[in-house]
Amino acid sequence: MDAALELFAEKGFSATRMADVAKKAGISKGTLYLYFDNKEAIFRSVVQEMILPQVDQHDAMIANYTGSAESLLRELLHGWWQAVMETKLSAIPKLIISESGNFPEMAEFFVKKVVLRSRQTFIKVIQYGIDKGEFKPCNPITAARLAIAPLVHASIWMHSLKAFDENHSDEDYLELHINLLLQGLSS
Repeated sequence: MDAALELFAEKGFSATRMADVAKKAGISKGTLYLYFDNKEAIFRSVVQEMILPQVDQHDAMIANYTGSAESLLRELLHGWWQAVMETKLSAIPKLIISESGNFPEMAEFFVKKVVLRSRQTFIKVIQYGIDKGEFKPCNPITAARLAIAPLVHASIWMHSLKAFDENHSDEDYLELHINLLLQGLSS
């Protein structure tokens, strides 16, 4: 799965062949087919074994949280950044967006398994802040989408145009995003 993820990030999903994955993993193509029927099956495994545990971890973090909504939202955004942006998983958003037209089933799978669940986690945190009076009343679904969108943008940027932008700081980007988001939500 690590080999496939690296190749998907480097070459794109369409251009990556099963033979490429096998070679990168140091196994025969036949051995690869013992475990995966096709690239889509590898992608599903990457999601299920590398991404969904992160989503589960974030859900568990907020389940019994009793502190401030601001702290929880900061922790959630930093956790997402560490789990995705600082790992090979950061290539997945660009991969999904660029390949969704060619592989709609893969995009639908990702949306159902990752996007909607992650959004629901952010919705819960934002609703928690509204209920506690820390955040002003707003549509938590829209607020959750706005909380996530800059993270997805940063991921796409990282795997496309960042190499041409010498004045870009990922840490500054994240901190400014969190501060602006919290200023907008704070009551």
